[in-house]
Amino acid sequence: MARLQGKVAWVTGAGSGIGEAAALMLAEEGAALVLTGRRRAPLEAVAAKVAAKGGTAEVQPADLMDPGAVKAIGAFIGQRFGRLDILVNNAGLNITPRRWSVLTTEGIDELVRGNLSSAMYCVTVALPFMRAQKDGVLIHTSSMAGRNVSPLSGPGYTAAKHGVVAMSHTINMEECVNGIRSCVVLPGEVATPILDKRPNKLSTEELAKMVQSEDVGDLIRYVACLPPHVVINEVWITPTHNRSYIAALNAKL
Repeated sequence: MARLQGKVAWVTGAGSGIGEAAALMLAEEGAALVLTGRRRAPLEAVAAKVAAKGGTAEVQPADLMDPGAVKAIGAFIGQRFGRLDILVNNAGLNITPRRWSVLTTEGIDELVRGNLSSAMYCVTVALPFMRAQKDGVLIHTSSMAGRNVSPLSGPGYTAAKHGVVAMSHTINMEECVNGIRSCVVLPGEVATPILDKRPNKLSTEELAKMVQSEDVGDLIRYVACLPPHVVINEVWITPTHNRSYIAALNAKL
């Protein structure tokens, strides 16, 4: 039985990677989808895959760093569906210049707006629907960089993703009385297009050992299908072949 039949899910960063995987798995569970990303063409491709599975998906491209564009999607969801049950707050970005020695004010602004401000904008759109329903789940993609400080992801990305973790916990603190649940997912290394921004390129063999987008998508589906009286506040998902652990082991030899 489709566990999300009659539910509406808004997935951001839905054109590829984790967002695409989550969208397809939520569609398998019967959810009607709203797909958002910057570029229409990848979203249309995902919508076609959803349709091929017998699901429905509305394409709503937007730059989520623009609060007006986020509000417009909220208005669309209200007019088209009149409800919102699931927000997969997945859109995010990183940049190649990461160290303080090369980081600019423009880069900092892009990182904070692209990872934290945009996520908060989407929450402000989702919560009124969910409060009215006395039900809803928000699932935010942070990162292990949102818990562990290291030079790998860069200071701007790390600080913004820490903010996403804090944001999610504050939602539970305030909105639990309204039946609203917020979960922040902290992936380790995931083989997604964002890795193309790394200064040092990774091999096919290295990518194959990482968490895959489908692994995280399946976790998001699990969280979305939990009963209303349960919330997973925070969850880590990392590769078994954890390169940070292995580096630490080798450093001790």
